[in-house]
Amino acid sequence: MKALFIVTGRGLGGDAMVALNTMNALERKGVTCEIALDESAHGTLFEKNGYEWHRISVPHAGGHSATKLSAAKGAVQLFVATIKARNLIKKLKVDFVVGVLGGGAIVASLGGKFARKPTFSLISTPLDSAVCPKFNQCYILPELDKFRWDELPKNMDKAFYPLSKAVDEGDAKVAYSKLKEFPNFDENKKTILFSSGSSIFKGTIKAINLTADYTDEYNLVLVGLPMYDEYMDLIDEERIIYVGYITWINDLFRFADLTVLTDDGVSLEEALVARTPIIALTKVKWGRYQNMAGVFKGAIIESEVDDVCKSIEEAFENMDTLKENAVMYGKLCSEAADDLADRILKKVK
Repeated sequence: MKALFIVTGRGLGGDAMVALNTMNALERKGVTCEIALDESAHGTLFEKNGYEWHRISVPHAGGHSATKLSAAKGAVQLFVATIKARNLIKKLKVDFVVGVLGGGAIVASLGGKFARKPTFSLISTPLDSAVCPKFNQCYILPELDKFRWDELPKNMDKAFYPLSKAVDEGDAKVAYSKLKEFPNFDENKKTILFSSGSSIFKGTIKAINLTADYTDEYNLVLVGLPMYDEYMDLIDEERIIYVGYITWINDLFRFADLTVLTDDGVSLEEALVARTPIIALTKVKWGRYQNMAGVFKGAIIESEVDDVCKSIEEAFENMDTLKENAVMYGKLCSEAADDLADRILKKVK
């Protein structure tokens, strides 16, 4: 059996990772997967994992920040993109199509419809959630508000973010040995990890500085590269353990007693797989509010940046309950990729 993945973006970040993890789950079940990206894409993540890709047109309408103008511009390109997608689907003789987020989900929906092939869309933005269910089965990812609905419209179902199998292989001992290299690490203190993903947003730096001002009770670890160079001046490396961009984040999730993350996506699930409770900072990334605490109930404490110290105290006061719920959601998240692959294949067959 063969599938074609049509993926939004440059093949570098979150969209590509969602596609890659879903592909790997399907491949474990015997499916051969092909990839289509926009002709301007770099495809770096796929290349690093040994995949080649086909170049078509995948219009980008702005995702969560889409406007009527950007959506209109995308629609102008959509006709050509649909024809290219249909032709590629027919050429490759695939058994089904998977569209991944935004423009990729929409192009897959239309291309798969015209090629008369079963199609599935992973959706998380207002635009793809409005278009794709009209044509095919869709799986809502947690950032979309519909994920919190008890009843869903036709052709819609929920799915946690598909994660890599490697996420569940973190080793706290590895993180401990790495942190010991920093002179201000104290093995007798509990450790709090602060991260907003690969890029450090200003709100995350403010949160860790507020915590450092409030108490010296914890090891405060900051992960990522500042979004702007001038943010480095805001990081006090005498009070904060700044580790930069690291490849051992899953080990650090295992070691940390608590994580302070931004209110979005994959990092939250990765921390839960490591059974680590979370404080989710709201409105740090471009003012967006995702209500992840409403998805992972009882495992996440939601907090404004200015309230982070109070939220940390609350987290440690309720650590047993938070950990219990983190374990429950962590199991669901670790199984999300295989579960999604099973549901897709069941509908194909």
